[in-house]
Amino acid sequence: MTRTLDNADDSGGVRAGTLLWEPSAERVRDAGITHYLEFLAAERGLSFAGPDELWRWSATELGAFWDSVWDFCGVRGERGDGPALADARMPGAVWFPGAKVNYAQNALTRRGEEPALIAVREDAATVVISWDELRRQVARCAAGLRRLGVHRGDRVAAVLPNCAHTVIAMLATASIGAVWSSCSPDFGPSGLADRFSQISPKVLITVDGYTYNGTPHGILHNIDELVESLPSLAATVVVPYLSADVVERVEALSLPGMTWWDELVIGLEEKPTFEPMPFAAPLWILYSSGTTGLPKPIVHSHGGILLEHLKSLSLHLDLGPDDRFCWFTTTGWMMWNFLVSGLLVGSTIVLYDGSPSFPDLSTLWRLVEALGLTCLGVSAAFLHSCLGKGLAPCVVADLSTLRTVGSTGSPLSTDGYAWVYDSVKPDVLLTSISGGTDVCGPLAAALPISPVRAGEIGMRALGCAADVFDDAGTPVVDEVGELVVTAPMPSMPLLFWGDRDGSRLRESYFSTYPGVWRHGDFARLTPSGAVVIEGRSDATLNRGGVRLGTAELYRVVERFEGITDSLVVDTSGPGQSGHLLLFVVPTRRGSLTQAMIEALKAEIRTELTPRHVPDRIIEILDVPRTLTGKKLEVPVKRLLTGVPLDRAVSLAAVANPEALAPFIR
Repeated sequence: MTRTLDNADDSGGVRAGTLLWEPSAERVRDAGITHYLEFLAAERGLSFAGPDELWRWSATELGAFWDSVWDFCGVRGERGDGPALADARMPGAVWFPGAKVNYAQNALTRRGEEPALIAVREDAATVVISWDELRRQVARCAAGLRRLGVHRGDRVAAVLPNCAHTVIAMLATASIGAVWSSCSPDFGPSGLADRFSQISPKVLITVDGYTYNGTPHGILHNIDELVESLPSLAATVVVPYLSADVVERVEALSLPGMTWWDELVIGLEEKPTFEPMPFAAPLWILYSSGTTGLPKPIVHSHGGILLEHLKSLSLHLDLGPDDRFCWFTTTGWMMWNFLVSGLLVGSTIVLYDGSPSFPDLSTLWRLVEALGLTCLGVSAAFLHSCLGKGLAPCVVADLSTLRTVGSTGSPLSTDGYAWVYDSVKPDVLLTSISGGTDVCGPLAAALPISPVRAGEIGMRALGCAADVFDDAGTPVVDEVGELVVTAPMPSMPLLFWGDRDGSRLRESYFSTYPGVWRHGDFARLTPSGAVVIEGRSDATLNRGGVRLGTAELYRVVERFEGITDSLVVDTSGPGQSGHLLLFVVPTRRGSLTQAMIEALKAEIRTELTPRHVPDRIIEILDVPRTLTGKKLEVPVKRLLTGVPLDRAVSLAAVANPEALAPFIR
């Protein structure tokens, strides 16, 4: 669709809500959501006037909706004869009592010699594993874990990159009924210990190192330090991933029960066996970012993840057996788990291990051409980087197979939306999703049968009773407020590991609005039912009673010529006024002039509000971010208000700790 000047805002950018894409008749006809609607009509006698009516049914008739997902997606397991939702309390909801499933069994239902996964390293080394071979390798790995003494309920921890070994080990762990937990190898020893020491793993699987931006990084010294904090460890499995001389270096360490990966998977097992697990049995443990305290070990269930990911991947992302699905992620981010779940819908998953900007920002786009990707997911920060560098992926790569581009991690600007349609592909579905590690899935997501509008996520996710509340707990429309969920989702955490009385979980999600999940994001529901994410609510900019989400400010600032990145902090606190400080990264170092500062202030005054004109605009070299790319707004605010570094932020959770230096000074 061609945009006219009427679609531009006063600053020359794309106006929020501008129509950018509409699905073709063929896309609607072939979409998974269309087949689901046909299933509901034929099998349940249900019909809906449109997506909004479908969402309302799915979010209010929760038992009927999730029961239909079980049947439509053909879940392997014992359904049991209990209701889909036996107890709707939050926390403490009870789903599918009596049901028994195994995530790994459902991930390995497809057979044949077609690729199940393709793993590509930064140095172009590529591994292709068929569906039949994946089953064999999972069977052998599971047998090896059993030989090491891993039983149902034991924890298996992994320090592994986004590679085939990780997928095999995770599925093997799940097949036994043990509990998986992974971190990427770029975590330091304290970051690893902060996470794994909470869950007392029996086995640790690790690589010797990894490569990023063309540079090899050995990690065995980190592992040697980590195992000292894990007295429960019975065995350590080492995957030689970085170099050939790993044997001497590993033998010099004192790793408990050390064995090599090849020794772990040696055997003749051809067929995996799957332990039937109760619907609410623990599947894996993910971690919150841990930027301001000990990371929360979030436990998800076999059944909850199975249903949530089947719904999200088949209905929202429109994936199936004909797709090749890649999401750029590390094993320390929930999007890795989401990516692996592409196996649940029979898609070929593509794993990329390395930097998305090495040797340049075209790497992932060239991967689309090389492997025929149909769905590529990335972070909003990556798309903004491509936009800022003026990259035109449609010029550097053949993107003819690409049907869907996914974006998550932070809000995507209206200009980011427009860039995808101008520079990637005009007939691609751009699906920005918002959710989190907490639920390991989306709270808001598009449908492939609905139009895409700049800056908006098409709707609240099916089966998710999301809403926006004001401070009094009243639902609001077209106003910025707290993103909440008013009814349970199957993928909500079972518990935080070690939180015996549940107090830590209740404090994290249910202390603001009792009985209602507070997600921690500011959002706005449009009158049409779309969702606009405005940034973290604990970093909101409240100036003179006028609240503004940080994402809205970033949309204006990072569109400004000569600015590539920014971070805003309001140092005000309860009962005391402070300063609104805007830190910017100019295109060229040292290029921020007083004239630019005044022009940027004028732009903010015009585009937003006079109250949100920064008191100071300060040049920095880099914006500090978490390991998953989120801006460190709250920790920086703590630093600027005098909180000591060791209490303000955990450096183990920071991707670029050197970027904190100017704020410490």
